[in-house]
Amino acid sequence: MSALEFYAHVATRCDVLGAGMGAHPDSWEAAVGTSFLDVPGDGLLRRDYGLVEINFAPDPQGHMSCFGFGINIRRLLYDHSPKAVPAPLSREYGEFAPRVPFGELQAAVRALGHTTALDDVSRDMHRYRVSESGARIHVIADPDPYGSGDPDPAGQQVGDVWSIDVW
Repeated sequence: MSALEFYAHVATRCDVLGAGMGAHPDSWEAAVGTSFLDVPGDGLLRRDYGLVEINFAPDPQGHMSCFGFGINIRRLLYDHSPKAVPAPLSREYGEFAPRVPFGELQAAVRALGHTTALDDVSRDMHRYRVSESGARIHVIADPDPYGSGDPDPAGQQVGDVWSIDVW
């Protein structure tokens, strides 16, 4: 399996190695591993695995459960440490490249029987919604939206996937 297959799976199935919306922190830990940073605040919990970031809130029974998560592909450009990609993901999907062209992800999503539709446009980012799943794919439209200088040639490029969000 490949990292592209992982991204397409997340975009269409809305889970990471079986953990998804409504799952408790221990379910995410069993799926993604024990190397994370927890950031609590205002009754919520954000769990940061580098590439994967999960948000938890109390469910009706008072247990923390996932209400959204993101795959932050942009982080791989500058964090080349082994901790940037959780070990269970590396074992399952192999190496994760720091850039993912949207056209490749879109083709992989289509191969799984889903479509993408432009959902929102801003000066620097385009957001696409995945049919049926509702996942959002954020794509770079302008790597230097504020005109602060030449974009980093090794950095994000127009058409690269910035992140995938599930809410």
